[in-house]
Amino acid sequence: MIKVEESKTSSPAPLLKDVAYEEIKERILDERFEPGRFLSERELIELLEMSKTPIKSALTRLEAEGFVTVFSKQGIIINDLALNRIVDIYDLRTALESFNLQAILGKITDEQQQLLIDNLNRTKQIVEQLDVKAFAKADHEFHLLICGFADNGEILRVLMNYQDHLLRITLRHLRKDPHRMKGFWQDHMDIYNLLIKGNDECIAKMKDHLQHSKSKLFM
Repeated sequence: MIKVEESKTSSPAPLLKDVAYEEIKERILDERFEPGRFLSERELIELLEMSKTPIKSALTRLEAEGFVTVFSKQGIIINDLALNRIVDIYDLRTALESFNLQAILGKITDEQQQLLIDNLNRTKQIVEQLDVKAFAKADHEFHLLICGFADNGEILRVLMNYQDHLLRITLRHLRKDPHRMKGFWQDHMDIYNLLIKGNDECIAKMKDHLQHSKSKLFM
């Protein structure tokens, strides 16, 4: 089984360029830096209390990932995801995650079952607290756990490439109505209950779940 998360061991302090990258990306994901906003390097230097070099490195990486566009004279603009790209991402997820469930149907182990239960229990507590940010991360963890169980490295890499953009999308539409979290959690429970019974209806449920999530973006 592919491990989605690396084991937590002691590691060297992160480089400043990595700290700058994470700090700027976090502000983009929770839309403190909202789409369409212009920033200057000087603004980021003052905000992060760093020199120009790590910030430029972070911006280069964020631009490659599609989060920002850097103009040599005008400054930095925060990019938004085009609606057609969001639709394409969700349709790709639907195909890949349906395949993942098909691959593990009737093969899920006790250990894997427990990992899903732990996630669902934690997510339920988050729903009760209406913690949108924590929910978005737990929601994506559920999907990535299933992907890890399927043990297909290429599918995992594809989904991980979209992970931060999906997190940004999820946060945006849950802020419109945090009570939507309960329905999404219930979908996960239904998928889990069907999966552990070896019932292939879990595949249709996953498709409905993702397509329903996509439709919510336009409401």
